Amino acid sequence: MSGNVLIIGAGDAIGSAIARKFSAAGYTVCGARRNVEKLDGLTAEIHSNGGVFHAFQFDARKEDATEELFTRIETDIGPLDVVVFNVGANVPMGILQTDSRKFFKIWEMACFAGFLSGREAARKMLPRNKGTIIFTGATASMRGAAGFAAFASAKHGLRALAQSMARELGPQGIHVGHIVIDAAVDTPWIKDFLPNYEEKKAKDGVVIPDDLASLYLQMHEQPRNAWTFEMDVRPWIEKW
Repeated sequence: MSGNVLIIGAGDAIGSAIARKFSAAGYTVCGARRNVEKLDGLTAEIHSNGGVFHAFQFDARKEDATEELFTRIETDIGPLDVVVFNVGANVPMGILQTDSRKFFKIWEMACFAGFLSGREAARKMLPRNKGTIIFTGATASMRGAAGFAAFASAKHGLRALAQSMARELGPQGIHVGHIVIDAAVDTPWIKDFLPNYEEKKAKDGVVIPDDLASLYLQMHEQPRNAWTFEMDVRPWIEKW
């Protein structure tokens, strides 16, 4: 396969794994994040494996910056076949400790930025009547846990946005999907804070980013007679 992919929120775990997976499948990959220097290692790795990776410094909460990023990629690199919105904003805090500034910032990152990215992706893809837009969800997309009111409200909103977009854009050839990650993902933070981490990982009880990334590629490459809107992902031993 070949084509162009943009990952917004190309972080150190899930975002980087998605980039590597699409690159290995023959796609040109663009990665965008606020701290672009943190993409240096991923850039070098993909290039050393014969892939093509472009890094962009980008604040997904800014409308002008979002419009500029999409136009720049489409003009300088090529038409986007896949856009993945993977910005995280998982900040736990009690409701009494959640002031309006914190709530708004979490909503901006996890929901409003998703709207901006999804809208710009649709603007570029609709004239071609093809393309895939994938949003990364979380446990909070489905249920709000104690101490996560701001994050849950944003993730619920992002899921609703994705549903509306899928119903509007699907008949016009644009595949919109939402991947719910209802589990711990293997990251340095999880390694330090998850009880019995080593035991759970040994039993395949922690989501491995590279395996998770395969689902993003699979969703994009689905035939349009059998599109999936939502994948609900968790290890086999996870309670739900």
